Amino acid sequence: MKEPAEIREQVAVKLLSQVKAASHLKAFVGLDGFVDEIVHVVDKRQDADNYQRLDTISALSERLGGAAGQSTNIELVVQRRKLGGNGPIMANALSRFGIKVTYVGSLGYPNLHPVFHEFARRAEVHSIGEAGHTDALEFEDGKVMFGKLVQLKDITWPNIQARYGRDQFIEKFTTSDLVGFVNWTMIPYMSDIWASLLHEFCPASSAVRKKIFFDLADPEKRTPKDIARALGLIGSFEKYFDVILGLNEKEAYEIGEVLGMNTSDRHRPDLYKLCSEMQQRLKVNTLVVHPVTYALAVSNGVVSPMDGPYVGKPLITTGAGDHFNAGFCLGKLLGFDNEACVLLGVTTSGFYVRTAQSPCIDDLVEMLRHWVPRDQSE
Repeated sequence: MKEPAEIREQVAVKLLSQVKAASHLKAFVGLDGFVDEIVHVVDKRQDADNYQRLDTISALSERLGGAAGQSTNIELVVQRRKLGGNGPIMANALSRFGIKVTYVGSLGYPNLHPVFHEFARRAEVHSIGEAGHTDALEFEDGKVMFGKLVQLKDITWPNIQARYGRDQFIEKFTTSDLVGFVNWTMIPYMSDIWASLLHEFCPASSAVRKKIFFDLADPEKRTPKDIARALGLIGSFEKYFDVILGLNEKEAYEIGEVLGMNTSDRHRPDLYKLCSEMQQRLKVNTLVVHPVTYALAVSNGVVSPMDGPYVGKPLITTGAGDHFNAGFCLGKLLGFDNEACVLLGVTTSGFYVRTAQSPCIDDLVEMLRHWVPRDQSE
């Protein structure tokens, strides 16, 4: 069995040899769009310029619980304003790898919102509606996302055809090396869009099967019936594409419950077993799941796990999963095996949370060669 350092070096060498190949790849991604404000919650304020933040979600919970039956004031301090939404973050990361990206989504209408201008300089971007808004409260033990997303009701198949164009959509959908549909949970009509695509113009079979990536994005608030329908539609795309379904750990257990699977045991080996059975039950080519400290991919029931790098004090966590997805899909597009794809996913995510920047391929190679294991401090 190869040592982790040997695997990382082999992937780094292989990745460097594929820079030109990546530049010839095409990705078509959609359909959401948000303006994200990354926020800290104030615990104690010393003066106009200095304060101590609430470091944990549990601390915020205690503060809110103590106000029950009374009232309270919570101060939020915006750390940065950035492009948001699972689709734009993932697509922006793909474009940083040199992939030719086309994005269709709700990024401001009739004019593109300024937070997406830099993204639009690297990718072909088309907006079909107003962007949503997210207040992302970040803590050391996780994040709480407050979303305003009524605007996403405009993401419908008729509106896509009217504001982007049916023929253009068909061309991109059927010819791109990677298609990505993400944030199903927040897009009320996404399942209807998928059903229309399956009915109207899925691509004909070819010698080289293209990839299609799906991300449900925290489906807890959707009904089991809605989730089951979405999973059925995702599985139906396997007839035409190699389907990749991406989940975080919480989502994996939620999907397992919808499928009637045993989710009571939640140690790492139990998750391996659950994901192996889930991949075969869903009949998708690849299931990929990314907990906080590691990730795994499953194809043909075989689990390929990989630990992530150590990041002691993340600069940002909102968008980490979307960067993982971009790195994983890069590996898939380049023909890497699941182990290498997972490694690229955790490396892309790790670079992003360290720097608050999306990496290019050279950045990934550098990080693979200067890896900080999780059992070491920085």
